Amino acid sequence: MTPDRPGRPTLRDVADLIGVHPTTVSRALNPKSRSQVGAETVRRVEKAAKELGYRPNPIALSLRTARSGSVGVVIPDLTNPFFPPIVRGVEAALEPRGYDAWIVNTDNDPDRERARIESLRSRRVEGLIIATAQLDHPLLRELHDEGVRMVLVNRKVSAPAIPCVTPDDAAGIELAVRHLAGLGHTRVAHVAGPGHTSTGRTRARAFRHAVRDLGLDDDPAPVAEAASWTEAAGADALRGLLDRGPLPTAVVAGNDLLAFGCYDVFAERGLSCPGDVSLVGFNNMPFLDKLHPPLTTVGVPHHDLGAEAARMLLDSIEEPAHRPRSLLLPVDLVVRGSTAPPPV
Repeated sequence: MTPDRPGRPTLRDVADLIGVHPTTVSRALNPKSRSQVGAETVRRVEKAAKELGYRPNPIALSLRTARSGSVGVVIPDLTNPFFPPIVRGVEAALEPRGYDAWIVNTDNDPDRERARIESLRSRRVEGLIIATAQLDHPLLRELHDEGVRMVLVNRKVSAPAIPCVTPDDAAGIELAVRHLAGLGHTRVAHVAGPGHTSTGRTRARAFRHAVRDLGLDDDPAPVAEAASWTEAAGADALRGLLDRGPLPTAVVAGNDLLAFGCYDVFAERGLSCPGDVSLVGFNNMPFLDKLHPPLTTVGVPHHDLGAEAARMLLDSIEEPAHRPRSLLLPVDLVVRGSTAPPPV
């Protein structure tokens, strides 16, 4: 049976086919309101919709209800293997609650970020999950002042108080330094991430505290700040550190991409890892076990970061009076072949 009206099947066509009100069809096809309709009716509606080839019109729905059923996800660099598992976590949490994700990439460019977020808002997204936050982030302050619902993932801002889901950066760095100290290292260096990000600043501060607390050489503990979270910046930072002072027996990198840059410098200077210098990364990105040597790193629950950020955002959308709290997720140390006792 097909609808009498020509063109694209409508919600009313589905309703007429099985003899129910269009509102019933709308509720049955919407995961957020499906519980208001009996299971048998839902089955009949889905069967009729499939038979007619009916597809809901999300634009019309958003105009009618002021709800788009979508959120925006703002990523700094989609080529960074750290972020796809986070996005998968976001999608896994959104789908059961009837939401979709619009994903944009900013390339760490403030102008592009502003344009991409404006594009998301023009599509009437109901909130934003943002992974691009810097400690001082004027655009996020503007959005906060305008009442845009946001959750930050992996990073935080100094102000205003925007909820965030982050790994326990300080605990992760302490695990790394404690592991190296346990192997006998006393001259440990840190290739830090950019200080204008919460991750870079928090991990560098945690490194200094761990070196002092464990009684390692800290006069001062050698730290080199990378200009960006990239392999090339990690290599530049380590070159500068090695040129300034004696060779450390171990390096803790602020993330795995910075650690990749350290591998490059070891190769160009004829240093063996871990024979001459041990190395620890942070994030446990995919395929680190394929490196030579496989990289010891701090494991971060990527999927959970995205899923918890999505749940937090949806809770604030569906319960406007709800004030979400920031969430710190535990990390662990994944020991592989890039760390060993220091050379004798």
